[in-house]
Amino acid sequence: MPKIVDHDARRRLIADALMRVAAEQGLEAVSLRHVAAAAGVSAGMVQHYFHTKDEMMAFALSAVMDRSEARIRAAVEALGADPPPRLLLRTLIAALLPLEGTAMADGRVALAFLAYAAVRPEAGQSLRPGTSQMVDFVAGLLPEPHGAESATALLALMEGLGVYLLGGQLTPDQALATLDAQLDLLFGPPGATLTR
Repeated sequence: MPKIVDHDARRRLIADALMRVAAEQGLEAVSLRHVAAAAGVSAGMVQHYFHTKDEMMAFALSAVMDRSEARIRAAVEALGADPPPRLLLRTLIAALLPLEGTAMADGRVALAFLAYAAVRPEAGQSLRPGTSQMVDFVAGLLPEPHGAESATALLALMEGLGVYLLGGQLTPDQALATLDAQLDLLFGPPGATLTR
């Protein structure tokens, strides 16, 4: 009787190894050989599931985005129905920042992917629609007269805070205090009444 192979389980095994290599050594270390060694499988098996490095990079970024969305969903659901815009934005951005654990490992992978895409613009094309949607969503939460430019600036601040957190230049408390200071500029101090 032929052996039944669970392709989803193998793909997850290889994907987990890929994420570990990328988080610990950067995407430049991601290769069929390194991922195979980390997964404890043959390079041929890895190549069966990922034919090129670009496919592995795209999969790693997709996994990071899925985990980030799950963190955001859980954090936002914990706020209850109809949270104030400022609290919703703070919660969303805090969930995306690499403050600890899995978020930090995911942040390393995301940062490495952005560096990879900087020299391979076609690799970063998949990020454009999501970035545009995020800017629109954040702009919709900001009080008047703020719009897309302020939303872009806030998201750029988030990215910069993420880089500083990953590099050890900021602690999580410092990053959150910086985020709160920017939200104060946009919304006024906590509890301020604004028109939208």
